[in-house]
Amino acid sequence: MFPSPGHLLSSLAAAFVKLPDNARGALILLVAAAGFSFMAMLIKLVGANLHVTQIILVRQCIIFAIMLPGIISAFPESLHTNRPLLQLCRIAVALVAMLAGFTAVIKMPLADATAIGFAKSFFVTIFAIIILKEVVGVRRWSALIVGFAGVLIMLQPGGSDFTVYGIYALIGAAAAGMVMVIIRLLSRTEKPATILLYQAVGVAIVMAGPAFYYWQPPTLIEWGLMIMIGVTGWISQLANIYAYKFGEASLLAPIEYTRLLYATLIGIFIFGEFPDSATIAGALIVVLASAYTIQREYKLKGRVSLP
Repeated sequence: MFPSPGHLLSSLAAAFVKLPDNARGALILLVAAAGFSFMAMLIKLVGANLHVTQIILVRQCIIFAIMLPGIISAFPESLHTNRPLLQLCRIAVALVAMLAGFTAVIKMPLADATAIGFAKSFFVTIFAIIILKEVVGVRRWSALIVGFAGVLIMLQPGGSDFTVYGIYALIGAAAAGMVMVIIRLLSRTEKPATILLYQAVGVAIVMAGPAFYYWQPPTLIEWGLMIMIGVTGWISQLANIYAYKFGEASLLAPIEYTRLLYATLIGIFIFGEFPDSATIAGALIVVLASAYTIQREYKLKGRVSLP
């Protein structure tokens, strides 16, 4: 006789609680990575017919709706910010990251866009040097150079397989890296919920005009997919936060790269996209260099930039 679903869930929850913290963090992070990959798949599916600005607007509205009960319960403290100009800067950069990154996901093979997106960790280091005046040694500079060499292998500039959307993916990674540096600055004085709130509302306001200009009436299925994009994105971000709450960042960070495995499998089985040798070689270089950069930063500073 099979156990009831309720009994099975309670048994799994009890087993999960007994696991070491790093094991719990790793399992949650695997779920988060799968969630982000699933969201990218949904974006690619919806983007076949709807404009990217429309997708971003609906996504941000869904995230705001999810956050609304918490905003109301903590009002007006939830709206208080000590650094409004930096919040605006974060909104602008996040907007670039979404527009460029989502466009790359829609137009490129999913594995390619995902792999180039990992260059974010290189840009975090570069912007930290410029803005936060951090000192970087020879090892991390070497990792940056090697990592960008891997990106060039995937982009193949001047080759017949070159596409401008690879540049979009790189711009999205650069903007995401800048977002991480701005979050470092904001987190010194702002609550995480306030940071998320300003981005959700700010991006939605800016996107309202372009989204309505390009608006096409979504089908019922497309509405469902866009709602899932917002919900999946919020759940994945939450899972990501809890993963790093349980586990050590130095051990968990490399698990982020399971996104590439998920993206490759989704690309093959859903979109019929088979990565070529340049993508495989470049992605391997980027992943190894990025993982080293993250590990090195954690070792030196005891922290790591979270996606």
